[in-house]
Amino acid sequence: MPENTPELLSSHASHGGEQRFYRHASQTIGLPMRFSVYLPPQALQPNANVPALFYLAGLTCTEETFPMKGGAQRFAAQHGIALIAPDTSPRGAGVPGESAAWDFGVGAGFYVDATQEPWAQHYRMYSYVRDELRETVLANLPVDGARLGIFGHSMGGHGALMLALRNPAIYRSVSAFAPIAAPTRCPWGEKAFGGYLGDDREAWKQYDASELVARASRKFAEGILVDQGLADQFLAEQLNPDVFEAACQAAGQPLSLRRHAGYDHGYYFISTFIEDHLAHHAKVLLS
Repeated sequence: MPENTPELLSSHASHGGEQRFYRHASQTIGLPMRFSVYLPPQALQPNANVPALFYLAGLTCTEETFPMKGGAQRFAAQHGIALIAPDTSPRGAGVPGESAAWDFGVGAGFYVDATQEPWAQHYRMYSYVRDELRETVLANLPVDGARLGIFGHSMGGHGALMLALRNPAIYRSVSAFAPIAAPTRCPWGEKAFGGYLGDDREAWKQYDASELVARASRKFAEGILVDQGLADQFLAEQLNPDVFEAACQAAGQPLSLRRHAGYDHGYYFISTFIEDHLAHHAKVLLS
Protein backbone atom coordinates (compact mmCIF):
# COMPACT_ATOMS: atom_id res chain seq x y z
CA MET A 1 0.00 0.00 0.00
CA PRO A 2 1.49 3.39 -0.97
CA GLU A 3 2.52 5.56 1.98
CA ASN A 4 -0.12 8.22 1.31
CA THR A 5 -2.99 5.75 0.89
CA PRO A 6 -5.33 5.68 3.89
CA GLU A 7 -6.54 2.34 5.24
CA LEU A 8 -10.29 1.78 4.89
CA LEU A 9 -11.55 0.55 8.27
CA SER A 10 -15.25 0.21 7.45
CA SER A 11 -17.89 1.25 4.94
CA HIS A 12 -21.65 1.54 5.40
CA ALA A 13 -24.36 2.15 2.81
CA SER A 14 -26.17 5.42 3.52
CA HIS A 15 -28.73 7.32 1.41
CA GLY A 16 -27.43 5.77 -1.78
CA GLY A 17 -23.82 6.59 -0.96
CA GLU A 18 -21.19 5.25 1.44
CA GLN A 19 -20.17 6.30 4.92
CA ARG A 20 -16.53 5.34 5.30
CA PHE A 21 -13.99 5.42 8.11
CA TYR A 22 -10.25 5.62 7.43
CA ARG A 23 -6.92 5.53 9.25
CA HIS A 24 -3.61 6.78 7.93
CA ALA A 25 -0.07 7.44 9.12
CA SER A 26 0.07 11.21 9.53
CA GLN A 27 3.44 12.79 8.83
CA THR A 28 2.23 16.12 10.27
CA ILE A 29 1.04 14.65 13.57
CA GLY A 30 3.61 11.88 13.71
CA LEU A 31 0.94 9.37 14.73
CA PRO A 32 -1.91 7.40 13.13
CA MET A 33 -4.96 9.60 12.54
CA ARG A 34 -8.53 8.66 11.75
CA PHE A 35 -11.10 10.47 9.65
CA SER A 36 -14.54 9.79 8.24
CA VAL A 37 -15.80 10.36 4.70
CA TYR A 38 -19.33 10.33 3.37
CA LEU A 39 -19.37 9.81 -0.40
CA PRO A 40 -22.75 10.71 -1.92
CA PRO A 41 -24.12 8.52 -4.72
CA GLN A 42 -22.80 10.99 -7.30
CA ALA A 43 -19.25 10.27 -6.08
CA LEU A 44 -19.62 6.56 -6.81
CA GLN A 45 -20.15 7.09 -10.53
CA PRO A 46 -17.31 6.67 -13.07
CA ASN A 47 -15.05 9.71 -13.40
CA ALA A 48 -16.76 11.44 -10.47
CA ASN A 49 -15.38 14.70 -9.08
CA VAL A 50 -17.66 16.08 -6.37
CA PRO A 51 -17.39 19.11 -4.07
CA ALA A 52 -16.65 18.43 -0.40
CA LEU A 53 -17.26 19.87 3.03
CA PHE A 54 -14.83 19.46 5.91
CA TYR A 55 -16.59 19.24 9.28
CA LEU A 56 -14.64 19.97 12.48
CA ALA A 57 -16.16 18.54 15.64
CA GLY A 58 -16.10 19.93 19.16
CA LEU A 59 -14.51 19.11 22.49
CA THR A 60 -14.38 15.38 23.42
CA CYS A 61 -15.63 14.32 19.97
CA THR A 62 -14.06 11.99 17.39
CA GLU A 63 -14.32 11.41 13.66
CA GLU A 64 -17.40 9.29 14.37
CA THR A 65 -19.47 11.91 16.18
CA PHE A 66 -20.75 13.95 13.25
CA PRO A 67 -21.60 11.08 10.87
CA MET A 68 -23.44 9.27 13.66
CA LYS A 69 -25.35 12.24 15.14
CA GLY A 70 -25.48 15.06 12.59
CA GLY A 71 -27.98 13.63 10.11
CA ALA A 72 -26.13 15.27 7.23
CA GLN A 73 -25.83 12.32 4.84
CA ARG A 74 -29.38 12.67 3.50
CA PHE A 75 -28.78 16.26 2.43
CA ALA A 76 -25.24 15.61 1.22
CA ALA A 77 -26.69 12.92 -1.05
CA GLN A 78 -29.30 15.33 -2.40
CA HIS A 79 -26.67 17.95 -3.25
CA GLY A 80 -23.92 15.55 -4.31
CA ILE A 81 -21.41 16.81 -1.74
CA ALA A 82 -18.86 14.67 0.10
CA LEU A 83 -18.37 15.12 3.86
CA ILE A 84 -15.01 14.72 5.59
CA ALA A 85 -14.59 14.78 9.39
CA PRO A 86 -11.21 14.37 11.12
CA ASP A 87 -10.58 13.44 14.72
CA THR A 88 -10.31 16.36 17.14
CA SER A 89 -6.74 15.75 18.35
CA PRO A 90 -3.83 13.34 18.18
CA ARG A 91 -4.30 10.08 20.03
CA GLY A 92 -1.51 8.21 21.77
CA ALA A 93 1.04 11.03 21.85
CA GLY A 94 2.01 10.04 25.37
CA VAL A 95 2.18 13.62 26.62
CA PRO A 96 1.98 13.58 30.43
CA GLY A 97 -1.48 14.65 31.57
CA GLU A 98 -2.92 14.83 28.05
CA SER A 99 -6.10 13.06 29.19
CA ALA A 100 -6.40 14.82 32.55
CA ALA A 101 -8.93 17.45 31.35
CA TRP A 102 -11.79 17.18 28.89
CA ASP A 103 -11.14 20.66 27.48
CA PHE A 104 -7.39 20.38 26.86
CA GLY A 105 -5.22 17.65 25.35
CA VAL A 106 -6.86 14.52 23.96
CA GLY A 107 -10.12 15.40 22.19
CA ALA A 108 -9.30 19.10 22.44
CA GLY A 109 -6.68 20.01 19.84
CA PHE A 110 -8.37 23.36 19.08
CA TYR A 111 -7.15 23.19 15.46
CA VAL A 112 -3.93 25.08 16.25
CA ASP A 113 -0.27 24.22 15.68
CA ALA A 114 1.19 24.05 19.19
CA THR A 115 4.48 25.86 19.74
CA GLN A 116 5.00 24.94 23.40
CA GLU A 117 6.57 21.75 24.71
CA PRO A 118 5.56 19.03 25.24
CA TRP A 119 2.69 19.67 22.80
CA ALA A 120 4.56 21.02 19.76
CA GLN A 121 5.69 17.69 18.34
CA HIS A 122 2.25 16.11 17.82
CA TYR A 123 -0.45 18.73 18.42
CA ARG A 124 -0.43 20.29 14.95
CA MET A 125 -4.08 20.13 13.97
CA TYR A 126 -4.09 23.35 11.94
CA SER A 127 -1.52 22.07 9.46
CA TYR A 128 -3.03 18.60 9.54
CA VAL A 129 -6.51 19.77 8.55
CA ARG A 130 -5.45 22.45 6.08
CA ASP A 131 -2.72 20.51 4.33
CA GLU A 132 -2.22 16.81 5.00
CA LEU A 133 -5.83 15.72 5.45
CA ARG A 134 -6.97 17.76 2.45
CA GLU A 135 -4.15 16.44 0.27
CA THR A 136 -4.82 12.86 1.37
CA VAL A 137 -8.50 13.19 0.48
CA LEU A 138 -7.79 14.77 -2.91
CA ALA A 139 -5.19 12.11 -3.77
CA ASN A 140 -7.39 9.14 -2.90
CA LEU A 141 -11.05 10.12 -3.33
CA PRO A 142 -13.18 11.60 -6.15
CA VAL A 143 -13.22 15.11 -4.63
CA ASP A 144 -12.77 18.39 -6.49
CA GLY A 145 -10.08 20.44 -4.74
CA ALA A 146 -11.41 23.66 -6.29
CA ARG A 147 -14.83 23.21 -4.61
CA LEU A 148 -14.20 22.87 -0.88
CA GLY A 149 -16.07 24.31 2.09
CA ILE A 150 -15.65 24.00 5.85
CA PHE A 151 -17.97 24.03 8.87
CA GLY A 152 -17.98 22.84 12.43
CA HIS A 153 -19.41 22.93 15.94
CA SER A 154 -18.19 24.63 19.14
CA MET A 155 -14.39 24.12 19.19
CA GLY A 156 -14.79 22.95 15.62
CA GLY A 157 -16.86 26.01 14.77
CA HIS A 158 -13.90 28.06 15.96
CA GLY A 159 -11.65 25.93 13.77
CA ALA A 160 -13.86 26.27 10.70
CA LEU A 161 -14.21 30.06 10.94
CA MET A 162 -10.50 30.49 11.62
CA LEU A 163 -9.30 28.17 8.85
CA ALA A 164 -11.64 29.74 6.31
CA LEU A 165 -10.70 33.31 7.21
CA ARG A 166 -7.01 32.48 7.00
CA ASN A 167 -7.32 30.40 3.82
CA PRO A 168 -10.06 31.78 1.57
CA ALA A 169 -8.23 30.45 -1.50
CA ILE A 170 -8.79 26.91 -0.18
CA TYR A 171 -12.27 27.12 1.37
CA ARG A 172 -14.95 28.76 -0.74
CA SER A 173 -17.73 28.55 1.86
CA VAL A 174 -17.94 28.50 5.65
CA SER A 175 -20.51 28.06 8.42
CA ALA A 176 -20.60 27.13 12.10
CA PHE A 177 -22.85 25.85 14.87
CA ALA A 178 -22.36 27.54 18.27
CA PRO A 179 -18.70 28.36 17.59
CA ILE A 180 -16.18 29.51 20.16
CA ALA A 181 -16.20 32.75 18.22
CA ALA A 182 -13.66 34.78 20.23
CA PRO A 183 -11.38 32.19 21.88
CA THR A 184 -8.87 34.75 23.16
CA ARG A 185 -11.66 36.12 25.39
CA CYS A 186 -13.08 32.99 27.03
CA PRO A 187 -11.88 30.40 29.56
CA TRP A 188 -11.74 27.51 27.06
CA GLY A 189 -9.64 29.51 24.63
CA GLU A 190 -7.38 31.01 27.27
CA LYS A 191 -6.63 27.57 28.69
CA ALA A 192 -5.98 25.98 25.29
CA PHE A 193 -4.04 28.85 23.75
CA GLY A 194 -1.97 29.38 26.89
CA GLY A 195 -1.07 25.71 26.97
CA TYR A 196 -0.43 25.18 23.27
CA LEU A 197 0.88 28.63 22.26
CA GLY A 198 2.38 30.16 25.40
CA ASP A 199 1.81 33.48 27.12
CA ASP A 200 2.09 35.83 24.12
CA ARG A 201 -1.51 36.85 23.53
CA GLU A 202 -0.58 38.50 20.24
CA ALA A 203 0.30 35.03 18.94
CA TRP A 204 -3.14 33.82 19.96
CA LYS A 205 -4.87 36.24 17.61
CA GLN A 206 -3.88 34.27 14.50
CA TYR A 207 -6.34 31.61 15.67
CA ASP A 208 -9.21 33.89 16.74
CA ALA A 209 -11.97 34.38 14.14
CA SER A 210 -13.09 37.67 15.71
CA GLU A 211 -9.56 39.03 15.27
CA LEU A 212 -9.02 37.50 11.83
CA VAL A 213 -12.12 38.82 10.10
CA ALA A 214 -10.68 42.36 9.96
CA ARG A 215 -7.47 41.18 8.29
CA ALA A 216 -8.88 38.52 5.94
CA SER A 217 -7.44 38.74 2.42
CA ARG A 218 -10.90 38.51 0.88
CA LYS A 219 -14.52 38.52 1.97
CA PHE A 220 -16.90 35.60 1.77
CA ALA A 221 -19.30 37.55 -0.41
CA GLU A 222 -22.02 34.88 -0.14
CA GLY A 223 -21.92 35.29 3.63
CA ILE A 224 -20.97 33.29 6.69
CA LEU A 225 -23.77 31.30 8.34
CA VAL A 226 -23.72 30.84 12.13
CA ASP A 227 -26.49 29.21 14.17
CA GLN A 228 -26.61 29.69 17.92
CA GLY A 229 -29.04 28.22 20.43
CA LEU A 230 -30.21 30.62 23.12
CA ALA A 231 -30.58 27.81 25.68
CA ASP A 232 -26.93 26.86 25.14
CA GLN A 233 -25.33 26.33 28.55
CA PHE A 234 -21.99 27.67 27.26
CA LEU A 235 -23.32 30.77 25.52
CA ALA A 236 -22.75 33.36 28.23
CA GLU A 237 -19.23 32.40 29.29
CA GLN A 238 -17.57 30.70 26.33
CA LEU A 239 -18.98 31.44 22.88
CA ASN A 240 -19.17 35.22 22.29
CA PRO A 241 -21.19 35.29 19.05
CA ASP A 242 -21.89 39.00 19.62
CA VAL A 243 -18.15 39.74 19.45
CA PHE A 244 -17.88 37.96 16.10
CA GLU A 245 -21.01 39.67 14.83
CA ALA A 246 -19.57 43.10 15.66
CA ALA A 247 -16.24 42.20 14.04
CA CYS A 248 -17.97 41.10 10.83
CA GLN A 249 -20.05 44.28 10.75
CA ALA A 250 -16.96 46.44 11.22
CA ALA A 251 -15.08 44.55 8.49
CA GLY A 252 -17.95 44.52 6.00
CA GLN A 253 -18.12 40.73 6.08
CA PRO A 254 -21.68 39.50 5.39
CA LEU A 255 -22.88 37.32 8.27
CA SER A 256 -26.13 35.54 9.01
CA LEU A 257 -26.12 34.94 12.76
CA ARG A 258 -29.35 33.12 13.60
CA ARG A 259 -30.36 32.87 17.25
CA HIS A 260 -32.77 30.06 18.17
CA ALA A 261 -34.83 30.09 21.36
CA GLY A 262 -34.92 26.80 23.27
CA TYR A 263 -31.96 25.09 21.59
CA ASP A 264 -28.92 23.96 23.57
CA HIS A 265 -25.34 23.08 22.57
CA GLY A 266 -25.82 19.50 21.41
CA TYR A 267 -26.54 17.47 18.31
CA TYR A 268 -30.32 17.78 18.59
CA PHE A 269 -29.66 21.43 17.75
CA ILE A 270 -27.19 20.61 14.99
CA SER A 271 -29.40 18.00 13.34
CA THR A 272 -32.32 20.45 13.34
CA PHE A 273 -30.47 23.01 11.20
CA ILE A 274 -28.03 20.83 9.27
CA GLU A 275 -30.18 20.98 6.13
CA ASP A 276 -29.79 24.76 6.05
CA HIS A 277 -26.02 24.49 6.34
CA LEU A 278 -25.74 22.00 3.49
CA ALA A 279 -27.92 24.28 1.36
CA HIS A 280 -25.74 27.29 2.28
CA HIS A 281 -22.61 25.50 1.10
CA ALA A 282 -24.27 23.95 -1.94
CA LYS A 283 -25.28 27.39 -3.19
CA VAL A 284 -21.59 28.31 -3.35
CA LEU A 285 -19.92 25.02 -4.23
CA LEU A 286 -22.37 24.01 -6.96
CA SER A 287 -22.53 27.41 -8.66
